[in-house]
Parts: sequence; structure tokens; C-alpha cells
Amino acid sequence: MQLAYVMTTERGATDRLLTALAERLAERGIRTAGIVQTNTDCYDSKLCDMDVRVLPEGETIRISQSLGEGARGCRLNPEALERAVGLVTAQLATTPAPQVLLVNKFGKHEADGRGMRPVIAEALAMGLPVVSGVNRMNVEAFEGFAEGLAVETAPDLDTLVAWVEAALAQTV
Repeated sequence: MQLAYVMTTERGATDRLLTALAERLAERGIRTAGIVQTNTDCYDSKLCDMDVRVLPEGETIRISQSLGEGARGCRLNPEALERAVGLVTAQLATTPAPQVLLVNKFGKHEADGRGMRPVIAEALAMGLPVVSGVNRMNVEAFEGFAEGLAVETAPDLDTLVAWVEAALAQTV
């Protein structure tokens, strides 16, 4: 099992890093599946709109929802996330098969057993290397899911590319 995760401290930095990783891997001819996230600041609040792009060149899906002023609940739109999950699951079955799975974040949904969690498990069962972002609030749940088999990588593009290339070399 080849599972790596990355954590950053700056808001949105993990999203930018994994998007850059997807682009760099594509430049190198490595076939990806998964999702990367883009955050767009909203003009009227401190929150942002969250969109995921289905890799390699799939659609972009808004996974956030407006809950109205004063709302404190999770802004994730679970139906939108599950739509992305379905598209990524289908991508795993394409020919030629993807070589690596990228997951924008192992978040609360994944910690609760939903979201991209089953896709990560399926990709690992297929022998695909997986790279996921993880936030500090969910790192314990991620480590429990990974059963001690995941490696934390430095939040650096070259380090992540090197990890993916080494993982792919081991799967050949």
C-alpha cells in the first residue's frame, strides 16, 4: 500500500499544492484520477466558495453551499461531493487506467466513512499510489484509516513528485 498525505498551515495552501502536483504529473505523462480543489473568495463574507475539479480534465463541481447569514454548520454540499466521488470511481475503471489517485482532502466526511474514503480504499486495493491532503482536525481519523501505513510528506511540490515517481517505480 502506497499512501502519502500532506498538511499545510496556510489556508488554501494544500489545495494549491495538490493542483500544482496534478499539473506537474500531467506534464510528465502520469495519468491521474481524483479531485483537486479551488477556493474562490466570496464578495460578501469571510468564507469562500469551494469547487473541485475531477481529474484529469473532468468537470468542476461546486461542493460548498450557502447556509445563510449566521449559520454555523458545515458548508459542504454532500450531494455535490458524492457526485464527484461517483465520477472519480468511474475514472478508476477507464482504459488506460489512472496511475495515481489525488484527493484534495481527507476531511470530516471521510473521517465519518463517507466522501472519498471508499475511493481511496478502492485505489489502494488496485495498487495505485494515493496522495491526499489532510487537515489537522482530521489527521487522527486519517491515521486510523491508514492503519499506520501512510507516510507524511513535506508540503513541497518536488517532494510530492519524487514520492509519486518512486511509488510508481515500485508498482512496475
